[in-house]
Amino acid sequence: MRWVALAFLWGVVLAASPAPAQTDTAAPQPAKPAASQSPMWSEDDGWLDVSGFLKEKYGFLPILVPITEPAVGYGGALGLLFLSRPIGQAVEDGLGRPSITAVGGLGTQNGSWGAFAGDSRYWLDDHLQTQFTAFYMSINLDFHGIGKDALLGNHPLDYNVAPAGAFGQAKYRFGDTRLWAGLGYVYSATRVHFDAPEGTPGRPSFENETNVGGVTPSLTWDTRDNIFTPTRGTYLEASAGVFVRALGADDNFQRAKLVALEYVPLGQTLFLGLRAEGAASFADTPFYLRPFIVLRGAPAVRYQGDEVAEIEAELRWQFWRRFSLVGFVGCGAAWNDLQHFDNSQTVLTGGGGFRYEIAREYGIHLGLDVGFGPHSTALYVQVGSAWARP
Repeated sequence: MRWVALAFLWGVVLAASPAPAQTDTAAPQPAKPAASQSPMWSEDDGWLDVSGFLKEKYGFLPILVPITEPAVGYGGALGLLFLSRPIGQAVEDGLGRPSITAVGGLGTQNGSWGAFAGDSRYWLDDHLQTQFTAFYMSINLDFHGIGKDALLGNHPLDYNVAPAGAFGQAKYRFGDTRLWAGLGYVYSATRVHFDAPEGTPGRPSFENETNVGGVTPSLTWDTRDNIFTPTRGTYLEASAGVFVRALGADDNFQRAKLVALEYVPLGQTLFLGLRAEGAASFADTPFYLRPFIVLRGAPAVRYQGDEVAEIEAELRWQFWRRFSLVGFVGCGAAWNDLQHFDNSQTVLTGGGGFRYEIAREYGIHLGLDVGFGPHSTALYVQVGSAWARP
């Protein structure tokens, strides 16, 4: 399900971002382009800039989302977005985004593939947001063990996980604040297959076919000045998933997650970002739904546990015109018992990259990151922040 969320997230981020508030950057904010100007070039400085295209294009918009996750190999997601109005129309103070419907599919070099359809819609003068996604995935991954029991080292077990289901959510914004309360429901029928036979050391216990159903309430506080490449503001979100037989699950279990992002300008051209996340699972959570460390340089699902925690810092220097350099460092831990943290597995990652300001009016920076970890070096294509939250 995470792969659907990533693909649909980038579609929403590409098409639905509001124009950001004025911020301090290396270059002044340009005036609105003249009607005769090409939508692909900036009248302000003559550089490549797609702000005009994004502001005018609606109806439907093709998207191509690169996938560079080392856990599944290189690939891409291809789809169509159907927009209710131009992206730049009637946007004020982070609201006024268009409603979006998306359909598409994805594939990667290790044989993983999937298809999805989704809808994100706003009601009641931007006080109510509804989201719906239907998906089918077939993802090939490596199992390295869970928390302190991760004893497989460099000899993981290959497996395939194939969820088919749907997710729906409604979020309500309180008054004129930036506080949102949400409630979601997800149902998935999931098939799991290991290449290794039963009895292989390290192979987890699991059912070949499992139904997962549950609700996820959430609270979100968001004061970022831009959802693409924020320069200031705070994002806080707390969510808890409750999965029980009465809601369609085969087993009862729970999940909880906390996310904190902080963006601080250190001057006209230097911007600091800080991220902290913690997640936990309880009771009979299937092994493929246990939380895992998400850091650039650490393959997805490589470091799993009943509980995980991670912190990451990123510094962006907009050193010349539209060009920026980025450096980042992070660390994370995964473990199985809150009372025995010494039995955790930990990882330290870091790296760097560059950005080009491809759409100044929307604050979109495009670029590449190279992440280094203890077991791999990975390349990441970035549209906006590596910590994107729509």
